[in-house]
Amino acid sequence: QVQLVESGGGLVQAGDSLRLSCAASGSTFSSYAMGWFRQAPGKEREFVAGIGRSILNTYYANSVKGRFTIARDNAKNTVYLQMNSLKPEDTAVYYCAAKDGRYYSTLSNEYDYWGQGTQVTVSS
Repeated sequence: QVQLVESGGGLVQAGDSLRLSCAASGSTFSSYAMGWFRQAPGKEREFVAGIGRSILNTYYANSVKGRFTIARDNAKNTVYLQMNSLKPEDTAVYYCAAKDGRYYSTLSNEYDYWGQGTQVTVSS
Protein backbone atom coordinates (compact mmCIF):
# COMPACT_ATOMS: atom_id res chain seq x y z
CA GLN A 1 0.00 0.00 0.00
CA VAL A 2 1.17 3.49 -0.87
CA GLN A 3 -0.39 6.72 0.32
CA LEU A 4 0.19 9.78 -1.85
CA VAL A 5 -0.37 13.39 -0.85
CA GLU A 6 0.02 16.21 -3.35
CA SER A 7 0.75 19.82 -2.46
CA GLY A 8 1.88 23.04 -4.09
CA GLY A 9 -1.11 23.95 -6.21
CA GLY A 10 -2.57 27.41 -6.32
CA LEU A 11 -3.72 30.37 -8.36
CA VAL A 12 -1.08 31.96 -10.57
CA GLN A 13 -0.91 34.19 -13.61
CA ALA A 14 0.07 33.09 -17.10
CA GLY A 15 3.84 32.85 -17.38
CA ASP A 16 4.36 32.07 -13.70
CA SER A 17 5.84 28.91 -12.22
CA LEU A 18 4.69 26.38 -9.64
CA ARG A 19 6.26 23.29 -8.15
CA LEU A 20 3.99 20.45 -7.18
CA SER A 21 5.12 17.86 -4.67
CA CYS A 22 3.79 14.40 -4.02
CA ALA A 23 4.84 12.75 -0.77
CA ALA A 24 4.59 8.99 -0.55
CA SER A 25 4.34 6.81 2.51
CA GLY A 26 3.56 3.25 3.42
CA SER A 27 5.78 1.29 1.09
CA THR A 28 9.12 1.35 -0.70
CA PHE A 29 8.85 4.47 -2.80
CA SER A 30 11.89 3.65 -4.90
CA SER A 31 10.26 0.50 -6.25
CA TYR A 32 7.50 2.48 -7.97
CA ALA A 33 7.36 4.37 -11.21
CA MET A 34 5.49 7.63 -10.81
CA GLY A 35 3.26 9.73 -12.96
CA TRP A 36 1.51 13.07 -12.94
CA PHE A 37 -1.91 13.39 -14.51
CA ARG A 38 -4.38 16.25 -14.70
CA GLN A 39 -8.08 16.68 -15.18
CA ALA A 40 -9.76 19.87 -16.29
CA PRO A 41 -13.50 20.46 -15.81
CA GLY A 42 -15.51 18.52 -18.35
CA LYS A 43 -12.46 16.70 -19.68
CA GLU A 44 -10.94 13.29 -19.20
CA ARG A 45 -7.92 12.76 -17.01
CA GLU A 46 -4.77 13.08 -19.10
CA PHE A 47 -1.15 12.09 -18.71
CA VAL A 48 1.27 14.92 -18.02
CA ALA A 49 4.63 13.39 -17.11
CA GLY A 50 6.13 10.12 -15.94
CA ILE A 51 9.34 8.96 -14.31
CA GLY A 52 10.57 5.44 -13.92
CA ARG A 53 12.58 3.95 -11.10
CA SER A 54 15.56 5.51 -12.80
CA ILE A 55 15.62 9.29 -12.69
CA LEU A 56 16.89 9.20 -16.27
CA ASN A 57 13.70 7.58 -17.48
CA THR A 58 11.24 10.42 -18.00
CA TYR A 59 8.54 11.26 -20.51
CA TYR A 60 6.26 14.21 -21.11
CA ALA A 61 3.04 14.95 -22.89
CA ASN A 62 3.64 17.13 -25.93
CA SER A 63 1.53 19.88 -24.39
CA VAL A 64 3.99 20.35 -21.51
CA LYS A 65 7.30 19.30 -23.04
CA GLY A 66 9.95 21.96 -22.51
CA ARG A 67 7.92 23.68 -19.78
CA PHE A 68 7.42 20.99 -17.12
CA THR A 69 10.02 18.83 -15.42
CA ILE A 70 9.37 15.71 -13.36
CA ALA A 71 11.88 14.61 -10.76
CA ARG A 72 12.04 12.26 -7.82
CA ASP A 73 13.95 12.20 -4.55
CA ASN A 74 13.89 8.66 -3.17
CA ALA A 75 15.53 9.78 0.07
CA LYS A 76 12.52 12.03 0.69
CA ASN A 77 9.92 9.68 -0.82
CA THR A 78 8.76 12.54 -3.00
CA VAL A 79 8.12 13.20 -6.66
CA TYR A 80 8.01 16.73 -8.02
CA LEU A 81 6.52 18.49 -11.00
CA GLN A 82 8.19 21.79 -11.80
CA MET A 83 5.86 23.80 -14.00
CA ASN A 84 7.21 26.85 -15.81
CA SER A 85 5.65 29.24 -18.32
CA LEU A 86 2.20 28.25 -17.18
CA LYS A 87 -0.73 28.81 -19.52
CA PRO A 88 -4.46 29.10 -18.81
CA GLU A 89 -4.93 25.73 -20.51
CA ASP A 90 -2.82 24.15 -17.77
CA THR A 91 -5.66 24.82 -15.34
CA ALA A 92 -6.72 21.48 -13.84
CA VAL A 93 -6.62 19.27 -10.81
CA TYR A 94 -3.23 17.59 -10.81
CA TYR A 95 -2.85 14.05 -9.49
CA CYS A 96 0.21 11.98 -8.79
CA ALA A 97 0.09 8.23 -9.17
CA ALA A 98 2.30 5.27 -8.37
CA LYS A 99 2.79 2.24 -10.58
CA ASP A 100 4.39 -0.92 -9.25
CA GLY A 101 7.17 -1.56 -11.71
CA ARG A 102 10.25 -0.16 -13.34
CA TYR A 103 8.68 1.95 -16.04
CA TYR A 104 6.05 4.71 -16.10
CA SER A 105 2.96 4.45 -18.25
CA THR A 106 0.89 7.08 -20.02
CA LEU A 107 -2.27 5.10 -19.23
CA SER A 108 -4.02 5.99 -16.00
CA ASN A 109 -5.49 2.51 -15.55
CA GLU A 110 -2.01 1.05 -15.20
CA TYR A 111 -1.33 2.96 -11.99
CA ASP A 112 -2.02 1.33 -8.66
CA TYR A 113 -2.26 4.26 -6.26
CA TRP A 114 -3.47 7.83 -6.55
CA GLY A 115 -3.33 10.99 -4.52
CA GLN A 116 -6.30 13.21 -3.83
CA GLY A 117 -5.21 15.91 -6.26
CA THR A 118 -4.21 19.56 -6.02
CA GLN A 119 -5.84 22.41 -7.91
CA VAL A 120 -3.79 24.54 -10.29
CA THR A 121 -5.47 27.60 -11.73
CA VAL A 122 -3.73 29.82 -14.27
CA SER A 123 -5.32 33.16 -15.02
CA SER A 124 -4.73 35.03 -18.27
